[in-house]
This record gives sequence, C-alpha cells and structure tokens, in this order.
Amino acid sequence: MIDLDIGKLILLALIALVVLGPEKLPVAARTAGAIMRRMRGGWNSVRAEVERELQVAEIRQAARNASEHVASAQAGLNTTLGQLREPLDTQALNTLMPSPPSLDSAPQGSSRQIPPRPASTAAASSEPSWHGNTTEHVVHDVT
Repeated sequence: MIDLDIGKLILLALIALVVLGPEKLPVAARTAGAIMRRMRGGWNSVRAEVERELQVAEIRQAARNASEHVASAQAGLNTTLGQLREPLDTQALNTLMPSPPSLDSAPQGSSRQIPPRPASTAAASSEPSWHGNTTEHVVHDVT
C-alpha cells in the first residue's frame, strides 16, 4: 500500500488546491472520501468472506478428523465385542443345548430305557374317529 506521512499529505493538498482551485476542492475531497469508503468497505467485505471460507475449511477438516476417530473407535469396539461375545455365545449354547452324554461315560451295568409310548386316544376309544373316517351323515329336512 502507499506509504503516506504528514509531509506527503500536505504536498498532495497543495497540488490539489492549485490544480482544482478553491471552489472545486471541497467537492473533490468529498468525492475522494466516498470512493475511499467504498474501496475500504469492499476490501473489508472480501477479507470477511475469505475469513469465513477459511473457518468453514477448518470446520470441515475438524469434522473429517472426528469422523475418522469415531470410525477407528467403532472398529475397536466391534473387535472387542466380537472377542467377548464368542465365549459367551459358546457358553450360552452349551447351557441351552447340553451335549449328549457319551456312551463311554455311562456307568457300567446301567442301560438307558426308553419309556413306552402312550396309546392313542382315538384307537383306545370306542367312539368313531372324527378325522373323516365316519360313515354317519346327518340330514336335516327343512320344510
């Protein structure tokens, strides 16, 4: 940017007074001030936009890093859970469905006896079976 000190400003004001004259100098000063305000406002707007974009980029990077950290932690938890679940699943399976005793482990002289099946109620009963084997049909005369 232009380096302006007090001496240069006085010299610039004297040149403007000589070139423009005392009638046009106040109007020119106001116009120059308005132009400078617009330029400064535009520059501030551009700077603010750049700062916002940088903040957005930083937030996105932080979100990516957090997402990677969460994914890593989730993978570690899944691995640990799988390692803990295997013995528990095996133990639960053995509890629910114990393995049948081996024939070698049975005491000598003992034998397993299979209980007899109960007799069918339809076969033991004197009533006809209701499974479609009946020969009786009831006809109602409606007149």
